[in-house]
Formats: sequence, structure tokens, C-alpha cells
Amino acid sequence: MKVSDILRVKGGTLYTVSPDQRLADAVTTMAEYDIGSLVVMHRGELAGMLTFREVIQSIVKNGLAVGDTQVRSVMDDHPLTCTPDTEIDEVRRMMLGRHARYMPVITQRTLMGVISFYDVAKAVVDSQDFENRMLKAYIRDWPVDEPRDEQTSARN
Repeated sequence: MKVSDILRVKGGTLYTVSPDQRLADAVTTMAEYDIGSLVVMHRGELAGMLTFREVIQSIVKNGLAVGDTQVRSVMDDHPLTCTPDTEIDEVRRMMLGRHARYMPVITQRTLMGVISFYDVAKAVVDSQDFENRMLKAYIRDWPVDEPRDEQTSARN
């Protein structure tokens, strides 16, 4: 299974923010759309990721206030990325290795979408459920041995 399979099911809605925007505006967007991350775009290219992790760290560091902080000073400016052709197993390893919950999907510098750890976990569970159903159907349809007649059984 590849990242493109997740994007196909998930859809193409993207939420972005500029590095020069105020963190307060970004947090408002995240709350309004009930999302855990925003892709930070600058001049049409990926500049970073802003997730609730960076937001919380900034708020704590700033005395529990958002203040006039800009996104650029808080964002992860070197986020993990993948392509639509990246295998899901590789994405899982990458996300686990960096404790990343969100990953931008890039094709030749073009943002194709964002996948979350939830998206990856759901895809894996759905795939396993499908495989289990197929195996159970196969077992249910297993050919039954023809019953032996009593004379054949008595000779053995």
C-alpha cells in the first residue's frame, strides 16, 4: 500500500498558513477546522509544518500566552516529507522515528496533501480487516472431504 492510496480516500483538502502570519490566527484556523496541523507555505513552496505540539511549546514558553508570535518562529522548518509513491510501511517507520504525527506529501516540490499518523493507522487496520475477511471467506468455502461409505470405513 502506498501514500497515494491514503490520499485518494482522504481527499485533497489542504489547510495552509504563511510563515509571516500571527500564531494566534493559525491557532484560530486549527480550532475552527478541528485540525492538528497546518502546512506552512512560502511563495508556493513548503516552508514547514505547524502542529499542536509546536503551538503548545510556544504557549508554555511565552508564559501561557500566544502573544504576537509569528508562525515562522514556532514552526518545524524541516518536516518529514514523503511522496505519493512512498510505501506505508516506510511512512510508519519515518513517523515513529521522529515522533511525527503529520507528514506533507510532495511531488516535485508540489504539495499533494498531508497524511497523519491516524490516516496511516486507519489504512493499515482497514487493509488487515479486508485480508481477514478474505481469509475467513476462503476458509468457509474450503472443500469438504467426501464422506466415506461404511464399507470403505470398515475395511480400514
